[in-house]
Amino acid sequence: MKDQAAISVDVFVGVDIAKQDHWACAITAEGDELFSRAVANDECAIDAQFDEIQAHGTVAVIVDTTSPVAHLLLRVAAERQVPVAYVRGTVMRQAAGTYAGEAKTDPKDAFVLADYARRNTDRLTWLEVEDPQLTRLRLLNSRDVDLATDANRAVQRLRQALTAVSPALERVVGKQLASTAGVRDLLEHWPTPSALQAVGRARIRSRIAKRSPRSADKLADAIWSALGAQTVAADEEETWGEIIVDLAGDINRVNSRRNQIAKDIKAIYKSHPLGKVLDSMCGFGPRTGPRVLAEIGNPHRFETGAQLASYAGLAPVDRQSGRTKTTRRSKGGNHRLKNAMFFAAFVAKRHDPAAKAHYEKKRAEGKSHKAAVISVARKRCDIILAMLKTQTPYRRPQLEELALAA
Repeated sequence: MKDQAAISVDVFVGVDIAKQDHWACAITAEGDELFSRAVANDECAIDAQFDEIQAHGTVAVIVDTTSPVAHLLLRVAAERQVPVAYVRGTVMRQAAGTYAGEAKTDPKDAFVLADYARRNTDRLTWLEVEDPQLTRLRLLNSRDVDLATDANRAVQRLRQALTAVSPALERVVGKQLASTAGVRDLLEHWPTPSALQAVGRARIRSRIAKRSPRSADKLADAIWSALGAQTVAADEEETWGEIIVDLAGDINRVNSRRNQIAKDIKAIYKSHPLGKVLDSMCGFGPRTGPRVLAEIGNPHRFETGAQLASYAGLAPVDRQSGRTKTTRRSKGGNHRLKNAMFFAAFVAKRHDPAAKAHYEKKRAEGKSHKAAVISVARKRCDIILAMLKTQTPYRRPQLEELALAA
């Protein structure tokens, strides 16, 4: 992380972020409260507060979110070279429990952020000015996740609509809706059992084959058999057909946008020096690689692989009471990074000899499949950090030496 010792702060400003008005509470390093007030989410208002606070010395801003709502504040702070620390929401809520009262208000949250930072400067995560390419990569990744959620929701609703008109037809095409464009194209043209029976098997096959030629014959046979299994038409079949057409079109539009974003992500990832380094390691594909790189950001903010593992939520958590000592899986950390590292480790344990050997060792020790994959991901944190810091492509013996040296 950024060197905390290099940051000497005279005033800590806790900011409870909101869409319209933030609430800011300024506390000196000695614990004296300077003010607690609402600050409009407006450049002039934020600038005016910084002018006032900086008269008291070096200022640090403390936030518990870096969501888009906070971006204007973060940009103004960056332009004024004001350091910003991030306190995770779970940590902030735990800290709030140590203060008197059960109320949860914006003024109290801002005070807790400022006072927690004042008392725990060695535990703060200081935000840094980021690489523009990595920032763009993170934003595109976030948008891709949103679109994936939209697509999944539309698929589930489409499966419900198909079940209403023909359960047999849904059983055949339901699992194909997300991955097979030919099926979606078929339903956009002929969405109901009556329409499909009217056009015949040959035209069903021809329509599927335009976008999914390999599976056209098998799907056409299965769909035609499903149509023959039901002779009763659903109530309001025509209305259901309109809904099916609409939902199939939604999925196609979302997938088209995701494909374009995937091309943009790939171009940024391939052109970035660290992307080429990470791409050399087994397990990092067109989605997991960019996501890991974007979430790690500047690798030099982590001193060791253990810090990276802790940040990702891959490090085991110790629990001790008396003579009883156990470890459990962490529930915190950066979940986007954790998921990407897990999937990369899952692939690596099948295709990379070192990862496979470590996985089998943990399974032999009695660990579950999931725990063993997480152990592989944790072990790879040391190597990944060494690769990114030295910009060295993956070469197993050399990277293990670098990881041990770090």
